[in-house]
Amino acid sequence: GLWHGPYKINRPRGYGISVTTDAGVLCAGGNDADQVFADAFLLTWDADGQRLVQREIPPLPTPLAYAGATAIGNVVYVVGGQTGDSLESASNAVYRLDLSYLNDDVQRLAWERLPSLPGPGRAFPMVVAQHDGFDMCVYVIGGRRIDDNDDVEVLRDVLALNTTQITQGTEAGAGPSPWQRRADAPTPLMAGTAAAVGQSHVFILSGDDGSLFGETDRLRDKHPGFPRRSWAYHTITNTWIDAGATPANQVTTHAVPYDGSLLLVSGEVRPRVRSTAAWKIDPVESSRSFGIINFSVLTVYLLAMLGVGFYFVRRNKNTDDFFRGGQRIPWWAAACSIFATMLSSITFMAIPAKAYAQDWVYLLGNLTIPLVAPIAIYVALPFFRRIDATSAYEYLERRFNRAVRMFASFMFILFHVFRMAIVMSLAGLALASVTPLSPTQCVIIMGVLSITYSTMGGVEAVVWTDTLQTAVLLGGAVVCFILAVGGVEGGLSGTIAVAAEQDKLRLANWTLSPTSTSIALWVIILGGIGQNFSSYTSDQAVVQRYMTTPDQRRAAMSIWLAALLAVPASLLFYGLGTALYAFYQSNPEKLDPTYLTDQILPLFIVEELPVGVAGLIVAGIFAAAQSTISTSMNSTATAATVDFFRPLRIASTEKTYLLLARFTTLTLGSAGTLLALMFIQPDVKSLFDEFIRVIGLFMGVLGGLFALGILTRRCTPVGALVGVAGGAGIMFLLPLTTNINGFLYATIGITACFVIGYAVSLITGQNQPEKVAGLTIHTNPTGD
Repeated sequence: GLWHGPYKINRPRGYGISVTTDAGVLCAGGNDADQVFADAFLLTWDADGQRLVQREIPPLPTPLAYAGATAIGNVVYVVGGQTGDSLESASNAVYRLDLSYLNDDVQRLAWERLPSLPGPGRAFPMVVAQHDGFDMCVYVIGGRRIDDNDDVEVLRDVLALNTTQITQGTEAGAGPSPWQRRADAPTPLMAGTAAAVGQSHVFILSGDDGSLFGETDRLRDKHPGFPRRSWAYHTITNTWIDAGATPANQVTTHAVPYDGSLLLVSGEVRPRVRSTAAWKIDPVESSRSFGIINFSVLTVYLLAMLGVGFYFVRRNKNTDDFFRGGQRIPWWAAACSIFATMLSSITFMAIPAKAYAQDWVYLLGNLTIPLVAPIAIYVALPFFRRIDATSAYEYLERRFNRAVRMFASFMFILFHVFRMAIVMSLAGLALASVTPLSPTQCVIIMGVLSITYSTMGGVEAVVWTDTLQTAVLLGGAVVCFILAVGGVEGGLSGTIAVAAEQDKLRLANWTLSPTSTSIALWVIILGGIGQNFSSYTSDQAVVQRYMTTPDQRRAAMSIWLAALLAVPASLLFYGLGTALYAFYQSNPEKLDPTYLTDQILPLFIVEELPVGVAGLIVAGIFAAAQSTISTSMNSTATAATVDFFRPLRIASTEKTYLLLARFTTLTLGSAGTLLALMFIQPDVKSLFDEFIRVIGLFMGVLGGLFALGILTRRCTPVGALVGVAGGAGIMFLLPLTTNINGFLYATIGITACFVIGYAVSLITGQNQPEKVAGLTIHTNPTGD
């Protein structure tokens, strides 16, 4: 059969804790008829998977039974419980054990006392770990205790402990309590089973409300059993809903995650009566389908985008047409393309999800774009236009040498291949939740269509599809905002009231820590400036747009418009996220526990928008993802052709170079698509955080390299190469060795490259003045 064994532990016991961890099943405490235990052990299978191995580990600091426990990875948290036979011995102590020391540093394997639960001790609490939108938290729900009248009280309160704010060595009772009171459960609960479902739901699968607690002995076998009712709590909106009736209620047992399901085995069905039943529990997904009308709209829209690519095939006579659109792109279309490149489909989904789950503190990062625009216009743009660059990295050869140019171009190509993969994989996960397609199918469709029209239509196809996406996405965001606000009692004023009450409009955290998950204001400002400086000065995908307009004046106008568009767009996206929060707090029953936090906008679109309109907006998200991908495909093909093939004289005619450019677009686009299929990860907590981190890791160093060239006269080719290599090494080690917030990565990369490169230049010598004439801000002729 399915069951194997029986296997035996060292002694009979009940009511102890058992927690599934990455290291094995940790068991601790418990009691028998005579005593309460403190010993602890870890259960694992032997190498052959045939024998259960019991390994002794340090005992609990005190004997405990009827406690609650949960794990986050290999870190186990134990809460409450009784130290003796009577409820008077109930404890409010909280302990933590990090099993990651089990094999590496066993001397550090010890239970640590954490700040106690507020109030008196409790037994039979339900304890579960779940993400609250910011961090992983330990939630403690209900339990029972002795009240002031010496009666047994069954509790309904909910307390949350943010585990990332509890550092190693935190002393119990030191400073203000880190425990936060959350919304009470709808009914008193104890001895039940709580399980984390999805990224932000906690389900109460069983539990006793204490309604017949005093009647247990009198009813005996006539006891009807515990209430067969489940509840669902949403950690982000802090709301409870009735999750429906259950076929059985088995208390004093644990839910075990298994193959995407939950297993509930044995437990008491009424006092002193245990069950042999085992249940498999699966969350039910939303039943509403995408529908034929929405799917038809999606299909027509995607085919229309493909048609744009084929329309521009005949206009590409040479590589200048393919890479720069013959410099005939209207400035406002170039602006929309820059805007769409900077604010992609990931942004369209990720920023509202970020505001929905957290607050507005990241908004200021987007608002630094207008601060960087003058640098792009008055510092970087003149150099690119003077040398009539097709690739941004042509400037680096003029300023330093060909090796520096090729190194920078290679880093850019590598970054954008990974960027394609990340955008496709993350967008595929989100879009698969609202369409009949799987994530793999979504990725393939995005990849194939993007490759097709990028290969055929070149940069003109990319720019004009970007322009269409800008209109569709901004219009779609407005529609979603209006409908979300309309679903909140009080409309706009009600939405603002809910947001203000829950501190969802917070714009700044005043912490000084660069590693805090509550990101500091100075981190946002410096990080935003660093990211946008790198993008507007050294990202070929953006710089290429400067060169598609007829002249420098119109290129500058496109940069200004793109920067100014970012302000209302950012306010709209963050406002949409807040509106979604207010909507789902007002309608918690509409939340789907199977959806990821980053899928909250697609969920709203499919469930709440009219048929057809939903299809159009989903199509816009689909096509915007393609737009971002196609931008990467075209810009990487540009860099490869202009920075590698032409200097190496791979071909002899312009026609051959055009064919080579198309082939390179196809090759690099295919590489990005294949990587995307490997990157599909449904457990990503935040698209926004992952996207920002990847941008910073690659683009910061390139920004530092351009800063060295433009801002200094003394930086030498050797200094530039050492600076970019050293900066790249530091950026590679940064996420592996520190917890610094990813928003700072770009600024750190710029600083590292600049400091190393300039220091090496001072040591190795300086440039001859004639070699840098016209290539730095110090030698740039006035008014040019």
